[in-house]
Amino acid sequence: MLAEIITIGDELLTGNTVDSNSAFIAKSLTERGYWVRRITTVGDDVEEISSAIREALSRRPNVLVISGGLGPTHDDVTMLAVANALGKKLKLCEECLKAIEDFYKRLHEKGLIDDPTLNEARKKMAYLPEGSLPLRNTEGAAPGAYIEFEGTKIFILPGMPREMKAMLQNEVLPRLGSSKFIQKKFLAEITDESKLAPILNEAIRKFNIKIHSSPKGFGKFIGIILFAESEEKINEAVKFMEEKGIKFREGW
Repeated sequence: MLAEIITIGDELLTGNTVDSNSAFIAKSLTERGYWVRRITTVGDDVEEISSAIREALSRRPNVLVISGGLGPTHDDVTMLAVANALGKKLKLCEECLKAIEDFYKRLHEKGLIDDPTLNEARKKMAYLPEGSLPLRNTEGAAPGAYIEFEGTKIFILPGMPREMKAMLQNEVLPRLGSSKFIQKKFLAEITDESKLAPILNEAIRKFNIKIHSSPKGFGKFIGIILFAESEEKINEAVKFMEEKGIKFREGW
């Protein structure tokens, strides 16, 4: 199963914010059994976002996760961009509007804001692409959305890491089934990657697993991460490579 990720925000492109969201989403999807084929970052521009979405959908991933641009300000245009990319209109979600109203009332009761009124900027967050289902935001105001399009499950999540993580865990992963991948880290006692490479290639072909390697210094260790459907398959691959003369230490 294949997945793609799109993260949105001018702050990511200017380097003012480190994109930790894509790493968290990718790790979560990988553990759920998806190969993340591409991660794309675009700024807060409707056409740029729409273009990135259409391009991702043209590759027919099983899952597309979009993060960022769901707030009340002028540059929060992700929902509009998704609607445009899918040829749909934005529609008011009454359920979302009530949740947003309740959120600001709670903030007001805590003395965190002066005015809980649903102004136009706050109402803006309640508009979702036609045909989508709202995703509950337990940590903030803006709801996410879920929609299927030509065989791809599309999830639209907030950009604030705390909100994104909660929504991913509570609303996204339960919709992706129970299949999981195991990943384990090892240190291979070998001088350089060029000597390890043919053995890794052979293990990948033989056991249908995924392996990532990362040098830890010439003449010392090569760090590798093995991804597979079961720990048994990982152990078989490690045993195979040990029989080829590679010594392993578990962990980095």
